[in-house]
Amino acid sequence: MSETRIEKIVNERTGESYFKVYHSSGLCLLLMPMEGYAQTYALFSTKYGSIDRCFRISGDDDFTTVPDGIAHYLEHKLFENEDCDAFELYAKTGASGNAYTGFERTAYLFSCSENYLDSLKILIDLVQNPYFTQENVDKERGIIAQEIRMSNDVPRRRVFFNMLRAMYSEHPVRIDIAGTEESIEQITPELLYKCYEAFYDPNNMALAIAGRLDVDDVIKLCDEALRPGKDIRVETSCPEEPCEVVTDRIEENFSVGVPMFNIGFKCPPMDRDTQFKMEMAADIMLNLLAGKSSELYRRLTDKELMQVELGREVFTGEGYFSLILSGESVDPDAVLAEVWDCIDIAAKNGFDEREFQLIKKADYGSLVQLLGYAEICAEDMTLTHFIGKNCFDLEETLASITLDDVNKAARELFARDRYTISILR
Repeated sequence: MSETRIEKIVNERTGESYFKVYHSSGLCLLLMPMEGYAQTYALFSTKYGSIDRCFRISGDDDFTTVPDGIAHYLEHKLFENEDCDAFELYAKTGASGNAYTGFERTAYLFSCSENYLDSLKILIDLVQNPYFTQENVDKERGIIAQEIRMSNDVPRRRVFFNMLRAMYSEHPVRIDIAGTEESIEQITPELLYKCYEAFYDPNNMALAIAGRLDVDDVIKLCDEALRPGKDIRVETSCPEEPCEVVTDRIEENFSVGVPMFNIGFKCPPMDRDTQFKMEMAADIMLNLLAGKSSELYRRLTDKELMQVELGREVFTGEGYFSLILSGESVDPDAVLAEVWDCIDIAAKNGFDEREFQLIKKADYGSLVQLLGYAEICAEDMTLTHFIGKNCFDLEETLASITLDDVNKAARELFARDRYTISILR
C-alpha cells in the first residue's frame, strides 16, 4: 500500500486553492476548505457512465458488452443496502443526499450544514457496499421502467435524444442514459457486480468535498473507512463513429403547443487537450453567433420566428463533440435558414473584437464568481480531475483564448453535410 500524499493546487490569478490528496487506498481526494462557508458539499464519483457498454478488466481475454442503462441501474441499487436506503441514513445526520448518472460519470452526493463527517461516513459506506440480489434487482426494474416512460414523455428530452440518434450512428451517446424497457430486462445481479468490480475501484474514483471542512479530519476518516483498491485496470471499447450524420432531419408528432427543435452540428472528435480549449472557444463563438447582441437574434425576433434567444450548448465527451442550438418556433425551417446564413457570414467575416472581449470577460467573471459555490467547486474539481486537469485550468484556458480561436471555431465546426435538425411538431 502506498503512502498518502498531499498536493496543494493554487490559482495564481485569484489566490484560491484546494488540496489534491493521493490517498493510500488509491482514491483521489479533492478538498477545498472555504472560509466562512456554512455548508459542506461532498461528491463521490466514478469515471463510469452510460457510454461504457463494452469493457474488459485485468485478466479478461474478451470484452464484455452489457445492457444499455446498466450504469444508471447500478446507481439506483447502490442507494439501497440490506437494511434501508441512503435517504433514511442521511435523515439521521440532517444531510440531503442524492445520486445521478451521466454519459461518462456516476456520482453520489450530500450537502449539509452540520455533522459532515458522519454524513461522509455514510457516503463512503454506501458506495463501498454493493448489495444485489435477484429479488431487489427485479423490484427495481419496474421503478426504472416507469422512470424511462416518464422521461420519454418530456418534450425537451425527447427532441434532444431524437437529435442524438439522427447525428450518431455508432457511438453509445445516442442511447438514453437509463436505457430502454427492453434493455433493462437483461440486467442481472451478476452483471451489476461485474460492472461494480470494473469501475468502482478507488483508483477509478474521486471524492470531492468543498465548503466547511477540515482537511486532516477528512483524511483521518478516509484512513478508517476506505478499503484499499485492487488497482484493477479497465479497458473500454467504443465503436468507430463515422463523420457523417445518420440523417439531416428527424421529425415526430408530439404533444407540444409550439414546434420544438434542436439543431445539432456534428464535429470530428478531438484529443482531450484540443477539446478542452475548443469547447471554451466554441462556447464564446455560439454566444457571439446567437446571443442577444447578435444579428441572428435580431433577425429571428424581427421576423417573429422566436421570442427568446436560441438555447446554446457545446456537447462534448469521450469520442464526441457537437454544437447544439435549440428553441421553439412556429417555423423551425425558417429558423434553420437564418442560422445557416449567419454561420456563413461569421465564417467569412469573423466576429467583432469588442463583442468578443465583452463576452470573454463576462465568462471569466462568471467562472470566478462560481468559485463561491461549494457544489460548483466540487463538480469542477471532479470533472477536470477525470481528464487530467485541475479546476483552475478552466480560468487559465479561458484567459488564453483569442478572437482567432473563436473565428477558427466558426470556420471549422459547422459543415453542411454534418448537421441535423430534430423537430417535435
